Amino acid sequence: MGQLTMNGRERQEAAVTGTVRGSAVYDMASGEIAQARAFVRDFLDAAQSQHGLSISARAVEIAQLVVSELATNVCKYAPGPCLLDLETDGVLMDIVMWDSGAVLPAASPADPTRIGQHGLELVLLVCQSFAVHREPVGKRIRVQIPLHDTSMP
Repeated sequence: MGQLTMNGRERQEAAVTGTVRGSAVYDMASGEIAQARAFVRDFLDAAQSQHGLSISARAVEIAQLVVSELATNVCKYAPGPCLLDLETDGVLMDIVMWDSGAVLPAASPADPTRIGQHGLELVLLVCQSFAVHREPVGKRIRVQIPLHDTSMP
């Protein structure tokens, strides 16, 4: 379901501002986590090859990890439609995920003996910023990751 598309206005904006955007829709009831990861990888590949942005290999891996963890939470707690929006200026990447679930995510207290439920902890560790906003239906999670190793946590 997810595919990288840019309309004419987005292509013009990318050429003028250096900002690249992409969006995808998934049905997380059927567990399209791998497709969401692939969308992120393709988006960042296109940002490099088509727009000349410099992005570290580590940033590509971190972006895929973050989307994988956010999508896994959607599958577990709000199965159904999910929107994924990506945007980068070549320095930072915004990852925004909307789902229909009303419950806001919360990281569990650190517990090295706990098995599982560490996804949000990982996301918080690797992201420069993390925000959750209630929407009229569901919630929207916005994270930002740096695209260069020198500014990575």
